[in-house]
Amino acid sequence: MSGFFAELQRRKVYRVAAAYIVAAGFLIQMASATFPAWELPNWSLRLVIVFLLIGFPIALILAWAYDITAQGIQITPTTGAHRRRNLILLIATAVIVSAAAGFFLLRGAVWHEVDKSVAVLPFQNLSSDPENAYFADGIQQEVLTRLAKIADLKVISRASTQQYQSEPGNLAEIAKQLGVVNILEGSVQKAGNQVRVNVHLVNVQTGSQLWAETYDRKLSDIFAVESDIAKGIAGSLQATLTGGEEQALAANPTNNPEAYDAYLRGLAFEARSNYSSDALFKAIDFYDLAVRLDPNFALAWARLSGVHALLYSNRRDTTAARRDAAKAALENAQRLQPNSPETLLFTGYYQYWVLHDYGMAKATFERVSKMLPGNSEVLYALAAIARSEGHWDESIAYWERGLALNPRNTALLTEVAFTYAALRQFPRAEKLYDRALDILPNEVSIMALKASIYQAEGNLQEAAKLLAQVNLETNSDVAVRIRLTQWRLERNYSEATQWVQGRRDRLRLFSGIDKGSKQLGNALVHRVAGDTAQAKAFAEQARNTIEPLRKEQPDNAFVAAALAVAHAMLDEKESALNEAQRAITLLPSNKDRLSGPGFEENLALVEMIIGENSRAATVRNAVWWLAL
Repeated sequence: MSGFFAELQRRKVYRVAAAYIVAAGFLIQMASATFPAWELPNWSLRLVIVFLLIGFPIALILAWAYDITAQGIQITPTTGAHRRRNLILLIATAVIVSAAAGFFLLRGAVWHEVDKSVAVLPFQNLSSDPENAYFADGIQQEVLTRLAKIADLKVISRASTQQYQSEPGNLAEIAKQLGVVNILEGSVQKAGNQVRVNVHLVNVQTGSQLWAETYDRKLSDIFAVESDIAKGIAGSLQATLTGGEEQALAANPTNNPEAYDAYLRGLAFEARSNYSSDALFKAIDFYDLAVRLDPNFALAWARLSGVHALLYSNRRDTTAARRDAAKAALENAQRLQPNSPETLLFTGYYQYWVLHDYGMAKATFERVSKMLPGNSEVLYALAAIARSEGHWDESIAYWERGLALNPRNTALLTEVAFTYAALRQFPRAEKLYDRALDILPNEVSIMALKASIYQAEGNLQEAAKLLAQVNLETNSDVAVRIRLTQWRLERNYSEATQWVQGRRDRLRLFSGIDKGSKQLGNALVHRVAGDTAQAKAFAEQARNTIEPLRKEQPDNAFVAAALAVAHAMLDEKESALNEAQRAITLLPSNKDRLSGPGFEENLALVEMIIGENSRAATVRNAVWWLAL
């Protein structure tokens, strides 16, 4: 071996190796510093290192074979009998050194892993007309819709970002709350047929602006702007786009600017409705206008169907007219674009909300989830379906995934908390209610929901503290119901009766099942307090309000259940039992594991009222199920 090392020294291989290592280290450092600024991918640095590692053995072989002299490059004279052995040793040593260096260098050859999480904050309305705020909101929503189609991105839903102002100063704190690294801010200015959209994407960790663009276009070209913004974000975050995703980003839902304007107005009302009937009716009006202006506007047809279906389900408007309107709008969307993700999304909602076919709806939503991987609505629906089917663990998994995309959505937080509460996992439910209260500290309904956890745990003192803000002017049905539950648990019936008397004038603000259920709730309060005459008076009012609804909405289990209690309190035993049984038939427990048991409790309540006390033990949790 001494001859080998002497040969290395004679051929100046040591000197070349040292020079090569110094030069290679300098090149790697330069690449590490400049490649991120040029927004080159991580593999580009790894490629440079691989070439340098491969070059090391080659450089040593060339140093062994050649020498630089005053006469130029010449072949190094060979001496000794073991030159072939020495050359093999040199090559083996060089390869081992390169492999060892590569093991350490390639593992650390990552200057940054691109975080592909992004939140789109509300776009600022710079139009001279403040009424154009709907247009800025709509553009933000449409950009989010396109981004949600990119599987390689994590996109925070609009419900979580909408609470923030345009161009806030605390981007780092907002990013932390939303669980993202990148935030898109923008502004929209609309004047006649001209639109200016300005956007910029910021990495809050580095404070650097990743991308910015200003678009001055005609209103008819707004779809190209939305598509370009989504592509700009995807490119800046190095998101991989499939061919299908590129086509989806470039889709043009209508060629009619007036129809699209009406659609955006409907979208704005739907987004801020918070399940308010008035706002939903306005959304229907604008979606209807959009499809009248452009009968081939499939997306507007799909959303029109969705709002009708929502009113049919959540607002307890189970009339044939509402159901048929949802079906007709959906059929138009299916005729125009049967396989679009939006058409399939609202097909799933129709199957879930109107047909109550959970299996079919679940299959549809699972298909949509592959087409809209960043859409939290799909996860929300799958979670609700799994819960109704009694698949609690599956439901929780979907809820938690939905929260990752919608971490500041208080409606979602309370829904997940309610699920944990139903599983008697009270500490988890309480934490979620606390998260919601961090967002809306003075929201009475959320405080009341948290109080219900204390009630379930038997901590009435803490529950009372949270319910102190619930007063006669409170508009939240759930807060009022939980406040009355508190008095029931405290056996404080006089306070409950006074409360009901103080809220009697509010009944004129309601109609339909909402009014009937509140009248019936008043009857129950007076019955428990021992005031039979007042109880029957309210029960008769409730029956008169609800009876017509039975004919209009024969498939509404809530109407049947409420009517059953009204009949029972008026000593109409046969009618009471028939309606209570009909409610169970309409929505049995094996069909809906969440709501179904409530109708069985309702039957027990009816049996107790009419004097059949065999099931009275199950009644105590059912007496106050109606919102006052």
